[in-house]
Amino acid sequence: MQGFFVTGTDTDVGKTVVAAWLVARLGGCYWKPVQAGNQPETDSAIVRRLSGAPPDRILPEAYVLPEPIAPHEAARRTGIAIDTAKLEPPPCDRPLVVEGAGGLMVPLNDQSFVIDLARELELPLILVARSTLGTINHTLLSLEAIRRRGLTLAGVVVNGPETPHNRAAIERYGKVEVIAEFPWLDPLTPATLMAIQPELDLAKLARTAA
Repeated sequence: MQGFFVTGTDTDVGKTVVAAWLVARLGGCYWKPVQAGNQPETDSAIVRRLSGAPPDRILPEAYVLPEPIAPHEAARRTGIAIDTAKLEPPPCDRPLVVEGAGGLMVPLNDQSFVIDLARELELPLILVARSTLGTINHTLLSLEAIRRRGLTLAGVVVNGPETPHNRAAIERYGKVEVIAEFPWLDPLTPATLMAIQPELDLAKLARTAA
């Protein structure tokens, strides 16, 4: 299986926008295994709208939970527990872009975290990080967790206002390459999103763990 697992240093760092960009660039499929919060729209709907991918390349979620909180708690409030055995991606004959929920150490249930799902899927990780104050600490901690578990890291995407010193610190101390920098896009449209150019070869990176 080729593609990427998109995760973040925190919630609301731009994972879904980056995932849409990857789907469009790779002509790939998108899968959000666990969707916590479905109003006003799901992440799958956002990716479809921004990437222009046809409906058959937006794969159905394993769980859609109504509240926008950590998946383990969102599931508990609906009276269920997330069964990680059900977190198997539907068939796709294209590069697969999987988007996690929140950051790497977000619980899915009493035993498993998002990082455990990433390990099971064996896709190279793209870590989405803010460009602003606090990002160095959050990014380096996330990189340490990825490497401690022996996962394959494709690189980092930096999202937000251009902050060269933070990018330089992430690359230097994290010993990682930045795949792309995303400014705040206003308006956020398919055209403005696709104007962002990757700094590394996405197709090659997507084959890293294949």
